[in-house]
Amino acid sequence: MIEADASLKLLNTFGVDARARWLVRVRDLDELPALLGRPEWRELPLLVLGGGSNILPTRDFDGVVLKIEAQRIAQSLWLGDDAVVRVEAGCDWHQFVTWTLKSGFNGMENLSLIPGTVGAAPIQNIGAYGVELASLVDAVEVFDRSSARFDVLDRVACGFGYRDSVFKQAGSRDRYIVTAVRFRFVIDAPLVLHYPGVREELAAMGIQTPRAADVSAAICAIRRRKLPDPGVLGNAGSFFKNPLVSRSAADQLHALHPGLPVFAADGGQAKLSAAWLIDQAGLKGYRDGDAGVSASHALVLVNHGHASGAQILAVAQHVRASVLQRFGVTLETEPLIL
Repeated sequence: MIEADASLKLLNTFGVDARARWLVRVRDLDELPALLGRPEWRELPLLVLGGGSNILPTRDFDGVVLKIEAQRIAQSLWLGDDAVVRVEAGCDWHQFVTWTLKSGFNGMENLSLIPGTVGAAPIQNIGAYGVELASLVDAVEVFDRSSARFDVLDRVACGFGYRDSVFKQAGSRDRYIVTAVRFRFVIDAPLVLHYPGVREELAAMGIQTPRAADVSAAICAIRRRKLPDPGVLGNAGSFFKNPLVSRSAADQLHALHPGLPVFAADGGQAKLSAAWLIDQAGLKGYRDGDAGVSASHALVLVNHGHASGAQILAVAQHVRASVLQRFGVTLETEPLIL
């Protein structure tokens, strides 16, 4: 399906209006080489769009927006006690998590109710409540635009880091289009319950010996309570990454601000709570016109109705400047700013 001068308003969870010169919806992945090889499109910029939950359009896009809608799920093979499941990029993320629970596979439950598609998940290396996607990926299938061929990248080649991957890095960002993801599940993998709030939520539900489905239900309850529904109030979930700093810098900040949550991170670093920093800067619930910061979660920027992408970006810049001035910490954005 090809549409010219297409509105993107319903294709981003902020609900901001922007238009694309071309919008192409693909349900058969085998069509990609021919579509992307069309002479009239070769020199145009390309934007691959998943569920629109990790993008902030601030202008019209004078190029081709590609939306992959192929969404088949298939268990491809068993490797000893491990199961490998292949999922096409257009599958809704939470729909896939629900499928894993019904199929008896542990591992995805902590990533329940994250908006977006399977294809977008490895790009951002999504994570929540103590689990990162990278720990579950076996390989990522891509269309390599440089060779006009399909290829497979194993977990190491994906270059996963905190909210990062090779797919976000210069030189690769425009090269690879994620077409499917292969996940490896360890049968009867232990549940991850150490993240603050998870055990408490399970206890409030009256569950003493949880199953994966119980953990998923607890995570969904927490997320629904803390995060605004994009269908009601436009947002893209967490707008800022939790900043990584040196251990010594974290200790200094914690000495000055004893309430600051600090978490251990790889490489001798420490992870700070961006939500706490924004809240303590007095910006939780901040509003400038219809653009603002959620009153229920300081990490979430929201569209109260008719904000433009540029207005939401201006609020984001105000938040970054305020946190930098107050704490000397620079916040990085999670969504793609278009």
